[in-house]
Formats: sequence, structure tokens, C-alpha cells
Amino acid sequence: MALPVTLIYMAAFMVVQVLLGHDTWLQMALLAVSSILMAELNNTNALIRIYSRMVSCSFIVMTTAANFLLSSTNVGWAQMGLIVFFIFLLHAYQDVRAAGWVFYAFAALSLASIPFVHVLYLVPLLWIILGTNILALSLRTFLASLLGLMVPYWFIGAYAIVFQHLDGLAAHFVALAHPGAVFDLTVLNDHQALTFIFMMIITALGSVHFLMFSYQDKIRTRMIYEMFITLSVCCLLLMLIFPTLFNGFMALAIVVTAPLIGHFLALSHSRLSNIFFFVIIAAALLLTAYNLL
Repeated sequence: MALPVTLIYMAAFMVVQVLLGHDTWLQMALLAVSSILMAELNNTNALIRIYSRMVSCSFIVMTTAANFLLSSTNVGWAQMGLIVFFIFLLHAYQDVRAAGWVFYAFAALSLASIPFVHVLYLVPLLWIILGTNILALSLRTFLASLLGLMVPYWFIGAYAIVFQHLDGLAAHFVALAHPGAVFDLTVLNDHQALTFIFMMIITALGSVHFLMFSYQDKIRTRMIYEMFITLSVCCLLLMLIFPTLFNGFMALAIVVTAPLIGHFLALSHSRLSNIFFFVIIAAALLLTAYNLL
């Protein structure tokens, strides 16, 4: 009943958004599609070794808790692009000839960079992960990743040339060199600060639990979760280093943290973990209410 209950919760959240006068229909539609894609990511790769929808549930709850992200559609598109990236990339596991899957994965990441160009900061780390965790790095797949990154911008570049918008395209990439003040945490408000603390706690909780009990999972699953842990820590650090990019990297952090906390909630059944479950749910609900104010 976890997913139906969570969907009812999301519907109630949408009603509250409307009552508060927030026009977020497109953002909620993106959240719904991304939730379906998270379920596909979970099902295709058996991220949880029992039948569970906790990955999608965790994704929905964390996104609604950080509901200030719904003020813009950009982060929603970036989230969706990152999820599609993982769906394609994991098909290339242990296949150095899987140039097609790698191409599609990095093309999806490139599409995610159109609304949030700073997602490209993750590309060097993702190349390393392609070799260390996906075990698919070769000259062929590396070149495929470069082509995938370039393809969406070929079309955008052609449009910019025809309609003389090259300045806008140049400014899009110049933003990579100007991410804002470093470690200037004064730009964060109370809502962002509390959400960051919440994310940091559940990331630590999910990561520690998985590392303690990873021997119960298959090697492939361990590789995937180690990738999620690495990217979660990276996104949290980028939020601290570049606070002006907080919302974008928070949205990406939710994607890679949802499997971690979902794994913990679905597979831990001790008395202490049951207490943590209710504490996490209560904290998420309180944070959701606070961020709506």
C-alpha cells in the first residue's frame, strides 16, 4: 500500500498548492512522470531485492518536502533528464561495446543541462563512474558520451545561427565559469537550510545502512549503490560550495538519494529502524508544511 498512499499524499499536496494560489500544474506533472521513471529504474535494475515501491515513494516525499523547488520547471526537467540518464547508463553495465546506451545516457544528461547547465559539473565524475562502477569505459564509449553531450546543442546551435541568438547560447555556457560566490551560505534561506540538513541526515542514514548490509546484495547492485552514494555526497558538497545553485543540485540530490533511503526503509526491520521510519515520515511532513508557508 506504500505507493497508493504516497500518491494520495501527492494529490493532497497538489490540492493544498492550488488553495494557496500556487500555479504548479506543469511542475507536478513533471514530478508524476519522474516518479514513474524512478519506478522503471527500480524495476529494471532490481535496486531493492524484494518487491517494493519505496524508491518512488521516497522520491515523491522528498520532492514535495523540498516544495520550493516547484517554483520553477527547470529543476523538474533536470531531474527527469538525470533519471533517464541512469536508466540508459545501467544498460551498459560491464559492456565496453555499449556505445549506443552510453550515447543515449549522455544525450539525456545534455538535455538536462539545457534548463540547468551546471549539471555538466558532474560529467568528469560520471566518466570515472563509467569506468569504476559501470565497468564500461573504453575509447568507443568515451567518444559516444562526447557525441551524446554534443547532439542536443547541435540543434540548439543551428537554431541560434538561423535566428541570430548566438549571444544567448554563449551566455548559457559562460554561466559554467560563473557559478556565484563560493561558500556564501548567507544566500540560503531557512527553508533551504532545513531541507539541506534533512537531506544530509537521510543520505548518511541510507548510505551507512547500505554499506553495513551490502554483502546481502549482488555485486551489480553494490556497484550501482556506490555510484548513488558518491553522487549524493558530490551534490551535497556542490550545494555548500555554490549556494546560488542550491535548488538545482538539491533536485539532483533527491534523485540519487531516493534509492538509498528507499533501500533502508524497505529492508530494515529492527526496532530502532522502525522508530527511524516514523521519525523520517514525521520530519518530512513537518518540513513539507514549513516549506509551503
